[in-house]
Amino acid sequence: MLIETELTPNPATIKFLPGREVMGGGTRDFASPEEAEASPLADALFGLGDVTGVFFGSDFVSVTIAPGAEWSTVKPDVLATLLDHFSANMPLFAPGSAAGISVPADDESAYADDPEDAEIVEQIRDLIETRVRPAVANDGGDIVYRGFDKGTVYLKMQGACAGCPSSSATLKNGIEQLLKHYVPEVTEVRAV
Repeated sequence: MLIETELTPNPATIKFLPGREVMGGGTRDFASPEEAEASPLADALFGLGDVTGVFFGSDFVSVTIAPGAEWSTVKPDVLATLLDHFSANMPLFAPGSAAGISVPADDESAYADDPEDAEIVEQIRDLIETRVRPAVANDGGDIVYRGFDKGTVYLKMQGACAGCPSSSATLKNGIEQLLKHYVPEVTEVRAV
C-alpha cells in the first residue's frame, strides 16, 4: 500500500492520501486526545506525542503537529501508523462512538438562523457546499456553516484550515467575496 502526501497551506499540517475512502460521508475533526478516543486511528496518531490535530476527509487524513515539532521526525511515524491501520482494514471508529461530522455542543446554537432568512441561508449553504468545501478539501481541511445573523456568516475552519496562517485571507478575500457577490445580503464572514 502506498500513502501519498501533500503539503497544505498550513506548514504544521500535511495531507495523507491512503488511496482509498477514509470517510464514506461527512468529515470528522479531532482537536484533542480526548476527542480522538472515538477513533482508534486518531487515538494512535495523537499517541505519537507531537500530533495536535487529526482530520478525516472523504479520501484523506490531515495531521497537524505542535509548534516546534519537525515533520522530518514525525512524518515516518504518522505514515507507519496510517499504513498499519489501513493495511489491517481496522475500523475508523470505536464501536458505539459517533461517526461523521463532528459538531461540538457549544457551537450548535451559537448562531441560530432567523426563519425569515431561510432563502438566504439556503443560498449560502449551497455556495459553501458546491464551491468552497471542495476547494478547502483540496488543501486538507473543511469549512462548516455555523450560522447567519444580520448579514454576518459564521463558519468554522477544520483540519489543515484551522490555525492556518492564510485562513484569514481565505475567509476575507476568497469566501467573503464569493458570498457577497452571489448573496448581496452577506456583509461579512467570520470564523468561530
